[in-house]
Amino acid sequence: MTGCDEAVAPRASALMASADSSALASVSTGTAPTEPRTCRLGIVIPVLNESRTIADAVAAARAQSDTCIVVDGGSTDDTVSQAQRAGAQVVRAKRGRALQMNAGAQVADCDVLLFLHADCRLPIGAGELIRTHTARGAIWGRFDVRLDSPRLALAIIAWMMNLRSRLTGIATGDQGIFVARQAFEAQGGFPAIALMEDIAFSRSMRRIAPPVCLRTTMLVSARRWEHRGVVRTVVQMWGLRAAYFFGASPDWLHRQYYGRPPQGDIDD
Repeated sequence: MTGCDEAVAPRASALMASADSSALASVSTGTAPTEPRTCRLGIVIPVLNESRTIADAVAAARAQSDTCIVVDGGSTDDTVSQAQRAGAQVVRAKRGRALQMNAGAQVADCDVLLFLHADCRLPIGAGELIRTHTARGAIWGRFDVRLDSPRLALAIIAWMMNLRSRLTGIATGDQGIFVARQAFEAQGGFPAIALMEDIAFSRSMRRIAPPVCLRTTMLVSARRWEHRGVVRTVVQMWGLRAAYFFGASPDWLHRQYYGRPPQGDIDD
């Protein structure tokens, strides 16, 4: 199953039916039905040396969620203290984006998880969009992206990222992956691999249901392209994804990307 659900119609799902089950149980026992619990949204932000961006990221995340958890992988700057001052719950975990996101999910008291990069900003109303779609039966989804640069080349890259995701049903971390907690746990979370954990997770999730592809745009930092060069970055990422598709190991891909063996890095 590939592609995206552009608009999710209500559909029966064991993952989302707890409120209905409670109502049926109350009828059979003669007790008063309980009010359906409001969907709680938790945002998990994995970080490593993100002191320049983390305070703003936490402030924006807290404004649209019920809980914000920052998972630090061993920062040597003041990322942790800034995240705490901004109001986030800080968790420490072994370095590595997949490991950190899984650690944050474990402690998040919520029904829906949103995994957010520190250099990405949610659009206004994102939290309500996620709650609305999950209430209608959505299992998982992501946002379109817009790069924070006026360069035409980067606008085209963002358009291509969105189109590729919409056609393939594969979401990347920059797109703000959100997922029902029970579905996330049923899949075992993100695979503990050195690179491409978002691709691997998407492949697993789309076997259950296509992602909801929200056209509302997430603002994403263009620093990766500006630092490494647009053409070089595009060619490298396409090459790495092609290699992964044909069976290259995540550890080998990591060495190609970072130029060293895996140490649990978070992509810049």
